[in-house]
Amino acid sequence: MISYDVAECGQPLVRNERATPRPVGDQVLVRVEAAGVCHSDLHIWHGSYDLGNGKKMSMIDRGMKLPLTMGHEIAGEVVAVGDAVKDVAVGRRYLVFPWHGCGECSVCRRGDENLCLAGRSMGVFQPGGYADHVLVSHARYLVDIGDMPPVHAAPYACSGLTTYSALKKIPAQVLKDEKLVIFGAGGLGLMAILLARAMGSAGVIVIEPDAAKHAAALQAGALAAFDPGQDGYMAQVRQAAGGAVWAIIDCVGSSQTVQAGIDMLTKGGQLVQIGLFGGHVDLPTPSMALRAITYQGTYVGNLRELQELMQLVKDKRLQPVPSTCLPFGKAFTALLALEEGKAVGRQILTPEGAC
Repeated sequence: MISYDVAECGQPLVRNERATPRPVGDQVLVRVEAAGVCHSDLHIWHGSYDLGNGKKMSMIDRGMKLPLTMGHEIAGEVVAVGDAVKDVAVGRRYLVFPWHGCGECSVCRRGDENLCLAGRSMGVFQPGGYADHVLVSHARYLVDIGDMPPVHAAPYACSGLTTYSALKKIPAQVLKDEKLVIFGAGGLGLMAILLARAMGSAGVIVIEPDAAKHAAALQAGALAAFDPGQDGYMAQVRQAAGGAVWAIIDCVGSSQTVQAGIDMLTKGGQLVQIGLFGGHVDLPTPSMALRAITYQGTYVGNLRELQELMQLVKDKRLQPVPSTCLPFGKAFTALLALEEGKAVGRQILTPEGAC
């Protein structure tokens, strides 16, 4: 098998060739037909997250080992299974749930493996999808996609699941009654627009500095898109939201977006942060109670939510997020395009580079 690996943080990916693994027990071997390139991959590739005030969180200190095959948005065909696998068919296509936990702690037993303190996420702590094959540790992590094209399915494993889980944290009645504000119109933001509409949102307003992404957001169904660089944009957003901002999903997660979001919320409002851009904010503690606001983080989602999401996608016949496909050998090119802000929608690696 061939993979494209991080051998040294911040350096070009390295092409490696090794024996294709053979699944045993509950394991499953998947031929990768689509692997999404996520903004989190940039942090993993750089080897750290920006905590603000000159501080960084090291991925190596968290347990990441090099060389690493990144890629956690994986869809493809099962080509071999271990002798204990019963409910997965060779030759069928599946989406891979990559957010594995230890499987033994109370968090995992509750079904929240994505929150396990000893997490073993694919593409982070075990080999991921920037490869032509990937070994999945247990058949339960596969979600049947039927006749859905793998390039359409792959982004749901992260950008879809993450935004779905974030949207579920907003009370259904608030989502139905109030306009939702979203920071960012990249892969996450566009997915959030599509899913919010499918989940009954009263409408979505996007805050995004890039004009090309404004167009993509409006095409995905946003009611309006505002540039945060323009004077008075917060007042414009409030007006577009009906006079008060009740719910925000921050797909950027920078010091500027989080602070702006908190400042923008009405009394009783809620900000759910997805993005990991990095930074630091200061919050006056009395205002949290006096304004009754909620600032909540969310980290991807669990297997149950991914299964719910894929059923929603099928039931609503959701249009796929805009995508650009490249061959696996262009994985590093895709990373650089993402870092430079040139990617609109999702970049997806495929064997032939075609969507």
